[in-house]
Amino acid sequence: MTPGPPIATFLIIIATSVVSVLAFKNRAWRDKLIFSPPAILAHKEYYRVVTSAFLHADWQHLFFNMISLGLFGQIMEPAIGLGRFVLIYFASVIGGSLLSLYLHRHHEYFALGASGGVCGIVFSSIFLLPGESIGLLFLPFGIPGWLYALLFLGAEFYGGRRQSTNIGHDAHLGGAIIGLFTTTAFFPDIVRWSPYLYATVIVLTLGMWIYFWRNPLNLPLANWFARPSAPWKKPRRPGPAADEVDAVLEKVSREGVQSLTKKERDILERASQK
Repeated sequence: MTPGPPIATFLIIIATSVVSVLAFKNRAWRDKLIFSPPAILAHKEYYRVVTSAFLHADWQHLFFNMISLGLFGQIMEPAIGLGRFVLIYFASVIGGSLLSLYLHRHHEYFALGASGGVCGIVFSSIFLLPGESIGLLFLPFGIPGWLYALLFLGAEFYGGRRQSTNIGHDAHLGGAIIGLFTTTAFFPDIVRWSPYLYATVIVLTLGMWIYFWRNPLNLPLANWFARPSAPWKKPRRPGPAADEVDAVLEKVSREGVQSLTKKERDILERASQK
């Protein structure tokens, strides 16, 4: 039997494109749907966990995500079936958002993009189709799936540390690993097919998540594995300089990074250089 067309892929692309374009023109629409921990936790707007995946920062962001989804979806959906494809995609979206929600539960933080779901589909294809090469638009040749997986993890870790845009890089990592776990539930043999790559991806991803968990503001870490201080507890640090840093961090926890004055940002910058 000839596999059917990737209907779910086309529908997700159309819906995401329409919502993104509407949000480009209407800031209030975007603000209503974007990922925001205070809105989700305080105002119980749980739908943002999913609707943020239908938004994009600009045309370039939308284009690359939808091209990636189309390229992988047209291969993956006929291979695994419409139902499994949709479950893996939205499990990746929701899983990535929930992990990001935990990391940023005390922050004024915004994120958008379908990349969490796309990453889940990409990682699913890497393990379900281990012999396939992955083509990138800026390269005239394909690269092995295992190499793409490692490069992707490194790029998302770097992007997450910079935090220069509203693109949720930590959600990308979460989406990739949740997509992989969901795929494993459907196809447990992928662990046996690529045991070393599977173990490497899991270990690297968990290590990066520990880093983000311990260090959501990207200040230097004294200990990766110590439990982070609760936002209402002031850690004991000697000296006036440490007290200044504590006061700024407490303000970030209460009001978000955007509330900082230039002087307070300078304090954080000096602390990070130290």
